[in-house]
Amino acid sequence: MTVRTRIAPSPTGDPHVGTAYIALFNFCFARAHGGQFLLRIEDTDQQRSTPASEQAILDSLRWLGLEWDEGPDTGGPHGPYRQSERMALYREHAMQLVAADKAFLCYRTPEELAALREARRVAGDSSALKPADLVLPDDEVARREAAGMPHVIRMRVPDEAGSCVIEDMLRGTIELDWSMVDAQILLKSDGMPTYHLANVVDDHLMGITHVLRGEEWINSAPKHKLLYEYFGWDMPVLCHLPLLRNPDKSKLSKRKNPTSILYYQRMGFLPEALLNYLGRMGWSMPDESEKFSLQQMRDNFDIQRVSLGGPIFDVEKLRWLNGLWIREDLSEEQLARRLIDWAYNAENLARVLPHAQKRMETLSDFAPLAAFLVSGTLPISEASFAGLKTEREDTVAHLQFALWRLEALVEWNRDSVWLALKGLADALGIKVKDFLAPLFVAIAGTSASFSVVDSMALLGPDMSRARLRHAIEVLGGVSKKALKRLEKRYEQLADGLDDRGEANSSPAGGPAAS
Repeated sequence: MTVRTRIAPSPTGDPHVGTAYIALFNFCFARAHGGQFLLRIEDTDQQRSTPASEQAILDSLRWLGLEWDEGPDTGGPHGPYRQSERMALYREHAMQLVAADKAFLCYRTPEELAALREARRVAGDSSALKPADLVLPDDEVARREAAGMPHVIRMRVPDEAGSCVIEDMLRGTIELDWSMVDAQILLKSDGMPTYHLANVVDDHLMGITHVLRGEEWINSAPKHKLLYEYFGWDMPVLCHLPLLRNPDKSKLSKRKNPTSILYYQRMGFLPEALLNYLGRMGWSMPDESEKFSLQQMRDNFDIQRVSLGGPIFDVEKLRWLNGLWIREDLSEEQLARRLIDWAYNAENLARVLPHAQKRMETLSDFAPLAAFLVSGTLPISEASFAGLKTEREDTVAHLQFALWRLEALVEWNRDSVWLALKGLADALGIKVKDFLAPLFVAIAGTSASFSVVDSMALLGPDMSRARLRHAIEVLGGVSKKALKRLEKRYEQLADGLDDRGEANSSPAGGPAAS
């Protein structure tokens, strides 16, 4: 048997370090067994999936040195490798289950589902909704079908109590209670498959033998096992890797740690060091050495050396390791080349010069003007915001609103950033220059820089958002209680914004609080 593993990211945002972590372990497992590693794009979320995000995934994984044997850009005998191009397959398999009475058409409305769940909650019943709860009488199904009401396809799951036994390479035998497994939707009312159906169908048709994924998927394993049984297929061997954690042991999230691979690339981390650090997340070399190359990890890889304790992703530790790589593995000539490739290249200069040239009187003016574009975390303090018209509380609120709005942007360019920020200023009822003033400080470290919108377009989404988060922390951060108030207020503001980010004629949020 040829070992075949895969990574299947969704192109709905910045490429995540968690994706690289899972990809690395799948890659090394396949290579250690003389097998193959595949890349599949799970783009069934058509509203959020973008070609730009897909390209960023491909570019960032290649930047790290992880090459795949089959994928959307390389092709292969099991394509296509984008789920959006495999829709007919999913419907065919869903209807196959319906015909075998392993799935059913569910015409329940959202209101009915909410009422069923509320009744369970009131009764103190925490079990999941089962087919017996959801299946309607035949005559009612016929009536709703004749009326053209929307429906989904749900899988049948056991109604009775009992346990589903899952075998895991790292965790051994896992028993999961069937009472907590719901009648999962397989095909949505718009014809799109859910992750569960598409994942199982694709893994089988692509010959995947081992699935190494995050431990958050453990609770979904019974559904997947049941689907394999329904189709009469052999299930791949499962291995649930520990989740990456923040230093406070919470799940790694962008609110507490930069999570985008592009952020670390933009910060000037070496791909060798970042991959080395991800390799240390719950795994160790036989000699316990902290610094090792991808080739060394491949040569020594043993999945049983993975520790199930939640690995801590500590940026300071990564910086230390990156420093070792810079000092120990790069000659001065190699370091010079890395610096040029990273930031000091003709392409980057061509993007920056149109903005800097307008403010230059001597060539030496360029470095201070553009320094913030090749810097990491800026040395700002609360005093940096002292000259603004707004009070600290409003400044923090405006930075937080801007961050949330920019996190929701699908496309990142000068125009989309401008429309998003101008729309917020209009909704708040304040002048756009006053709204942008704290953003100048957060992004460039000073209010005397060239256009903050142009600056964010040059920096890109990852670094721009990271600097806004840093500015909020510098100003004291936002408490949980204050965050809830801001979230409620932001929802009101968002209701007054159209899809382009511009304010409607009657902003729901009203003027900013004084």
